[in-house]
Amino acid sequence: MSVAAQHLLLRLSSAGRRILPLPISALCHRPAFSSSTGGTQHLDFHSDESSYESDVEIPRTRTRTPLETGFETWTERLKPGFTPADVESAITAQSDPDLALDIFRWTAQQRNYKHNHVTYLTMIKTLINGRRYRHAETLVEEVIAGACEMTVPLYNSVIRFCCGRKFLFNRAFDVYKKMLKSEDCKPTLETYALLFNSLLRRFNKLNVCYVYLHAVKSMTKQMKASGVIPDTFVLNMIIKAYAKCLEVDEAVRVFREMGLYGCEPNAYSYGYLVKGLFEKGRIGQGLGFYREMKSKGLVPGASTYMTVICSLAMARKLDDAIGIVSDMLRNSLFPDQLTYKTVLEGLCREGRAGEAFELLEEWRKMDKLMGERVYKTLLNELHFVSRE
Repeated sequence: MSVAAQHLLLRLSSAGRRILPLPISALCHRPAFSSSTGGTQHLDFHSDESSYESDVEIPRTRTRTPLETGFETWTERLKPGFTPADVESAITAQSDPDLALDIFRWTAQQRNYKHNHVTYLTMIKTLINGRRYRHAETLVEEVIAGACEMTVPLYNSVIRFCCGRKFLFNRAFDVYKKMLKSEDCKPTLETYALLFNSLLRRFNKLNVCYVYLHAVKSMTKQMKASGVIPDTFVLNMIIKAYAKCLEVDEAVRVFREMGLYGCEPNAYSYGYLVKGLFEKGRIGQGLGFYREMKSKGLVPGASTYMTVICSLAMARKLDDAIGIVSDMLRNSLFPDQLTYKTVLEGLCREGRAGEAFELLEEWRKMDKLMGERVYKTLLNELHFVSRE
């Protein structure tokens, strides 16, 4: 290689510039060309050096992202021989769930280290809180596959996550069955509360209710067999399941058993039971539980109120229905248009049209949500029915 070529390479490399690809012959020999006079002339590298350098692209230094900077900072803090407790602290210190996951994955690749149930639980919670559900699902599957030893809090956290994701509903019960078979991690009251609540969210139609009622019955037996004492929340969900499926005798039985577990029925307990009894057509029994509920100072929900009112009106117990409408309004709960219509039209058909018009005016003053459109619709219907 000629001295001029070596000098050019040295200048370019020292300046940190990228060398454009050139043939080897271009660097090893002086290129020659024929002049117009017929002589041979040689290129002068020194004379063209400045123009050549101007054509060379100068690379720019890339600025590191905050994620990269944070990752390097925390990996430097984790000195060799770090423990799961150190990793847990590093994960919980991150406000960015992606950075926390990078640290979690990086530490898993280091020699003589393995994640335990604490780091997995912390990482899963961090991802869920950060709405990184796909990554959380990946870690959940790793845990189920045996990536670390299991504990009750980790099991329950996995079940909670699966119950909250519609397409992982069946996976939650797979984890529950795995808990039943384990020696040291049996299902707890929290486990059953999560699963019952997940099942009850699917009780939206009567024909669907019967499909999941079998699972409710099965889990109730397993809960009692394992010695887990239910609380009011869990017992209310069992009552609701039976009432939704109109198996009211079973609902009443569970209601009566609440005292055996040291649980006091609350407004939800009575509400689910009363609504189920009225929907079943057992008006007298339902009205009895409703009055017992009111004697304890408990207030039912709006849907229970309206079910009771409509059932009483259709059973021609109009005075009871009228009293419950007024009670509902006094508790700042407001019937819908159908409930008003059922009671008022029932009065008209009983020959009490004048009373119906008076009640409509009275209830209009008490109901802050009754708009002009609803009022006029009810008024027109009363005029129509009263002329029949």
